[in-house]
Amino acid sequence: MNKKIFYWSIVVALAGFLFGFDTIVISGAEQDIQDVWGTTGFFHSFFIMSMALWGTVIGSMFGGIPTDKLGRKKTLFLIGVLYLVSAIGSGLAPDPYSFSFFRFIGGIGVGASTVAAPIYVAEIAPAKFRGRLVATYQFNIVFGILVAFISNLLINNYIEVNAWRWMLGIEALPALIYVILILGVPQSPRWLYLIKKDKNKAKKVLRQIDSNVNYEAAFENMEQSQPTHTTKDNVMSKKYRRVIYLVFFIAFFNQLSGINAFLYYANRIFERAGLSESASFLSGIGVGTVNLIFTLIGMVLIDKLGRKSLMYIGSIGYIISLGLVSYAFAFGWQGVFVSIFLFVFIAAHAIGQGAVIWVFISEVFPTQHRAIGQAIGTSTHWVLAALITLFMGPVLGLFENPYPVFLFFTVMMVVQLIWVNRFMPETKGKSLEELTKELVDR
Repeated sequence: MNKKIFYWSIVVALAGFLFGFDTIVISGAEQDIQDVWGTTGFFHSFFIMSMALWGTVIGSMFGGIPTDKLGRKKTLFLIGVLYLVSAIGSGLAPDPYSFSFFRFIGGIGVGASTVAAPIYVAEIAPAKFRGRLVATYQFNIVFGILVAFISNLLINNYIEVNAWRWMLGIEALPALIYVILILGVPQSPRWLYLIKKDKNKAKKVLRQIDSNVNYEAAFENMEQSQPTHTTKDNVMSKKYRRVIYLVFFIAFFNQLSGINAFLYYANRIFERAGLSESASFLSGIGVGTVNLIFTLIGMVLIDKLGRKSLMYIGSIGYIISLGLVSYAFAFGWQGVFVSIFLFVFIAAHAIGQGAVIWVFISEVFPTQHRAIGQAIGTSTHWVLAALITLFMGPVLGLFENPYPVFLFFTVMMVVQLIWVNRFMPETKGKSLEELTKELVDR
């Protein structure tokens, strides 16, 4: 593997680390914030807990615009600035309103990063290693989640005054490092040539990647793979219907697995399973560690077994684990068995949907529409994540026994397995240009 491509991919994937850290860090600070500002009920839930999530929805919906207009690199730099401003502002916020504003800004960064980062890596990676390299973004997300849990624990143990401000503000350090490192990353050669129409700059980047590159052959391959462009050619044209369905449904099923609902309410779910004394550790360090280990396994396997194979493995793992969790709650099982089933659920997600989703969405659209196509998939993901997270709390309160919730997620994963079998193509080992020829109706 080209060392420069590997390094650039790791740098860009650090946006995922900030994504994971920013999303979870609030879990350790929210109770102290409630005590300091007296926030309760809907105000606390909406403005303190979920404001970043709504920013993520906005960032994912509109992140494709700067990714195309300014380029992948400049957009990634601006995302780093948003993370930096959000961390500093949240840590220093004098009131809940300014706090929610800065959390919203960070959320925009998270949403936009799910558009720009996977696209950039997909466009510079060789087909043989593309799955693994794009999946470093997901690995960094779960690594950021685990580091946030550990950071919160350490700060809470060693800082007595305003610990919550340090929990949120410490993110400024990795955000600053990311902003500096991203300056050394070049623009995507595909973006430069096909969208910016700057052949000379595209040549410079291609030369950095491979000093022996045949420019004309590379450019001809890029051009021939693109659908014929007309004034009516846009991402909503009939020719793109298949790929739109593909990115919509992979994002749809990702959230209908219940993964975000579980991550946000893991502590409460473990308590319902009779694990009150260890719920905090299990929902934090335990879940984070399992997620990290199996995401790494997914990264190793994604270019060997393929995206579709991992989705088969993940779907079956979902069905077994969620079915057992539902059964355990329905028949009053308590204790360690439920925690094992929930950890299997996390492992199934990490090796399947977790490893595949950002890779798959970034592969299936042609370069001229990749940013907007990525935005369609990611915004579907985040709108559903926000809605499910918003309603999961009341739903858990509605059912004294939560087994119907897990039974619903189990049924949805059976439907996902059918979808994978019937409609999902295998994209392993194929260049982006080959995939465009295969998946876009001309």
